[in-house]
Amino acid sequence: MNIATSSVDLDPKNLFPFELDEFQKQAIEALNHSQSVVVCAPTGSGKTLIGEYTIYRALSQGGRVFYTTPLKALSNQKLRDFRAKFGADKVGLVTGDSSVNREASVLVMTTEIFRNMLYGTPIGQVGASMLGVEAVILDECHYMNDRQRGTVWEESIIYCPPDIQIVALSATVANSDQLTDWLNQVHGSTQLIYSDFRPVPLEFYFAHPKGIVSLLNDDHTKINNSLKTRRPKSKDKHGRPEGPSISSVVSKLKKREMLPAIYFIFSRRGCDKAVDEMGPLSLVNEQEAAQLKKRIDEFITKNPEAARTKQIEPLYRGIAAHHAGILPAWKGLVEELFQQGLVKVVFATETLAAGINMPARTTVISSLSKRTDRGHRLLTASEFLQMAGRAGRRGMDTNGYVVTVQTPFEGAKEAAYLATAGADPLVSQFTPTYGMVLNLLQTHSLPQAKELVERSFAQYLATLYLKPQQQA
Repeated sequence: MNIATSSVDLDPKNLFPFELDEFQKQAIEALNHSQSVVVCAPTGSGKTLIGEYTIYRALSQGGRVFYTTPLKALSNQKLRDFRAKFGADKVGLVTGDSSVNREASVLVMTTEIFRNMLYGTPIGQVGASMLGVEAVILDECHYMNDRQRGTVWEESIIYCPPDIQIVALSATVANSDQLTDWLNQVHGSTQLIYSDFRPVPLEFYFAHPKGIVSLLNDDHTKINNSLKTRRPKSKDKHGRPEGPSISSVVSKLKKREMLPAIYFIFSRRGCDKAVDEMGPLSLVNEQEAAQLKKRIDEFITKNPEAARTKQIEPLYRGIAAHHAGILPAWKGLVEELFQQGLVKVVFATETLAAGINMPARTTVISSLSKRTDRGHRLLTASEFLQMAGRAGRRGMDTNGYVVTVQTPFEGAKEAAYLATAGADPLVSQFTPTYGMVLNLLQTHSLPQAKELVERSFAQYLATLYLKPQQQA
């Protein structure tokens, strides 16, 4: 690292108007000692602050920072947030389609874009596109577990020049120590910053046709006894348990003062259908309705092409959908109104669990299984925790509420299993492809390309598991 520590010890008290948590202080200290960091903490615990400190630190040195995210939607949000915080002239965005202020000091991009930049850079060297970059922030680094895209995070870490600090921000995973040890081997001195503290504790509930009840026992270790013995009375024509209607769940949340809520549904069509199923139900009072009407009408006047008739009327009543099929400008309005407490329920796809800044009092998880290209499967504990972690607004709620819903296929037993399971370990999804090899061979010799491929997390884990067997 070529950063003089003494000159970058910015006082966090001057940057943030509140007392930092212990893990945030530890991360800042490690960064100021020129170490890379793996920050592993629950969703909503304040990991982003560490990324922001990294940016302040680089800007004070006249350096640059790359901020990578797993999703275009998250990149767009970070662009808005960072422009407001650091100034529009200092922040840029690169996507597959276009770029804005590409030479900016703070450049936001998806992790794929960053990996592709590295392909053109010789091992251990800083390419032209990365001149002056002091740190790379890998947001949502637990995406390494994603079967289709996880390899991108591994490649980014393997190819990243060692002079550049890596700030890996991850939700809770079971083997964060192994991830850190691997970074120490393939990149350079890296410190694990771990916290299991949630500023807003979670309470788990289960919704069935008769009502909403506590999912777990008083110790939060097992299923609530009353649910263990409960046999669903209402069944569909196939004899499977029937779940409650979406409107009845939302009405009960309103009655119990558990709104605003994010209601997770795993398809765009399902989200749009849920908005329709709410019927004429209004979730806002007169004052909120007047504020909503003013804000929405102003938006439509300025952006007539962004509004769809089917989306406008429910939004007047505090109800919206949020998914990749909705125009970005309208989605931005929904996010803004939700953050201000004017939208009371958002029906969203899983994308919203990936770091987009829309904390809610309650998250509702409509199903505990989802369709994949390999058929239906139960959610992993980490996927469940990612969505659950959106509940509870720091400084506003004493508790966050997580509501799972009875479906014909899953009930309280599966919900309790996921609510009490620990986080999944990270596994390697590194998959050498012809494309990867060809890209590497453009700037590397065959032995160099082979050496890079052998640095994978999979190779590290394999070596780790082989050691005890070799010693036996």
